[in-house]
Amino acid sequence: MKAFYGDLRVGILGGGQLGRMLIQEAINYNVNIRVLDPDPDASCKHLCNKFVVGSLTDYETVYEFGKNTDLLTIEIEKVNVDALQKLEEEGVLVYPEPRVIRLIQDKGLQKEFFKQHDIPSAPFQLITSKEFLKTAVIPFPYIQKLRRDGYDGKGVKKINNEGDFKHAFDEPSIIEEWIDFDREIAVIVARNNDGETKAYPCVEMEFNSEANLVEFLISPSTLTLEIQQRAEFLALEIANALKITGLLAVEMFLTKDGEILVNELAPRPHNSGHHTIEGNFVSQFEQHLRAIFNLPLGDIRLISNAVMINLLGEPGFEGPAVYEGLNDILKMDGVYVHLYGKKFTKPFRKMGHITIIDEIREKAIEKARMIQEIVKVKA
Repeated sequence: MKAFYGDLRVGILGGGQLGRMLIQEAINYNVNIRVLDPDPDASCKHLCNKFVVGSLTDYETVYEFGKNTDLLTIEIEKVNVDALQKLEEEGVLVYPEPRVIRLIQDKGLQKEFFKQHDIPSAPFQLITSKEFLKTAVIPFPYIQKLRRDGYDGKGVKKINNEGDFKHAFDEPSIIEEWIDFDREIAVIVARNNDGETKAYPCVEMEFNSEANLVEFLISPSTLTLEIQQRAEFLALEIANALKITGLLAVEMFLTKDGEILVNELAPRPHNSGHHTIEGNFVSQFEQHLRAIFNLPLGDIRLISNAVMINLLGEPGFEGPAVYEGLNDILKMDGVYVHLYGKKFTKPFRKMGHITIIDEIREKAIEKARMIQEIVKVKA
């Protein structure tokens, strides 16, 4: 495969932290990486062979960028799928496939897909504007999600009663039953073009209640083996139904009565897999490359207990980033810092992550809680 000889031109749509960590692994495969991103100071800028500033949603920009690649992949779903479809028709390999990206871009289509394939998910209703909330069949409280462009907790609102209608989204959206879950879990699946699949062990997640994004992740889960196997089987079932090439992150709710409900999908490396860089034999980023290059998938087994903390910009601070407490935590064993190369911080912006590994799970968690209090990203 010419990936090993430096002449495979791989394009990444999106130049943020996911692309950055993907490039760090791609270097080991001697791949020529090109990146398209609208931010002239994107995290990937200085790590790739070629960096192009441009819109990810403009047809011509994506098409012209893609024409100069052999293979295209993404680190964000908000891209122009029509351009990707055209490139695929002209012989450029596009993974994940445009049809998969198109489905996952629209949360309404995602929910319809779950329904058609008997994938357990929260009851839902599609609406075109907030006027239709008055005739909703989903009982209060419920969640309203924009069908398109919601990301990192944005585009999601809880509707408790009719008084919340005035604050509701007025765009096409879904409303779904509020799930009083026990915990949130995730499974990342890899699938190559030959149909080989592997599922990483199930992880448990804690979300920042204000920003509604993952703040704390624990691997492996301590749920019963039966629940973990059900979650992993469900994720594999979805990946095979989609016939996706690449990674698929499947976020799920575990209800208080032991039911597993699929929440959302992401067809790319994902925040719920960052711990795999140190915690598993093959990271999610290397696995994504193996999958899109149609190579044998790597070893997903755990090396150690791993806890991942997202480094979020502190509320009330905006400007050039200052990292407090790094010297203190780097004195600790089993602590790995990943900074994303973002010059400016703002409240709840993802600025990096820290992974803590330890042979004893409780010690890893205890150390992670301590680090959460020590490390702050300010301006």
